[in-house]
Amino acid sequence: MYNYDMEELYQLTVERLKEKGVELEAIAEIAYLLQKDYQEDLTMEKCLSHLSKVMHKREIIHAVLTGLSIDEMAEKNLFKEPLQSIIANDEGLYGIDEILPLSIVNVYGSIGLTNFGYLDKKKIGIIKELDERKGREVTTFTDDLVAALAAATASRLAHEQGYIKDRGDSEDEK
Repeated sequence: MYNYDMEELYQLTVERLKEKGVELEAIAEIAYLLQKDYQEDLTMEKCLSHLSKVMHKREIIHAVLTGLSIDEMAEKNLFKEPLQSIIANDEGLYGIDEILPLSIVNVYGSIGLTNFGYLDKKKIGIIKELDERKGREVTTFTDDLVAALAAATASRLAHEQGYIKDRGDSEDEK
């Protein structure tokens, strides 16, 4: 058994997302759109920094790698029926593709959940692009994982902003 260190796991996760056509900038852009009205000094660089911190958490990496692997397995027809068709076609009542990403958003509390629900419904940016690949590519889990990463990043930004206002320093200085 090989033990990956956190930086290796992070880099592997970034590469796996890129294989599905997802760049970190596209995720950070969604987080920016969610938070720009609440933070005057918000920049894409800050969003990317927070996304990196979100994605350096082991449980988040595990969720992303698991979901991406499920999509990959479904693309290769490795599941038995009826599960193969359910995942490959992103059946509306399946729901497991939303449950796995909840483990990501729950790290950042109820704001993560509400951000995720909004993104799952509105499907903006890369989330919409992934969702529109249905029929050509399996992105059943990928679109929801990306929504969860963006929601968690926006939530982390919001938590930090509240902490700065309340305490006068950043969360990372605790």
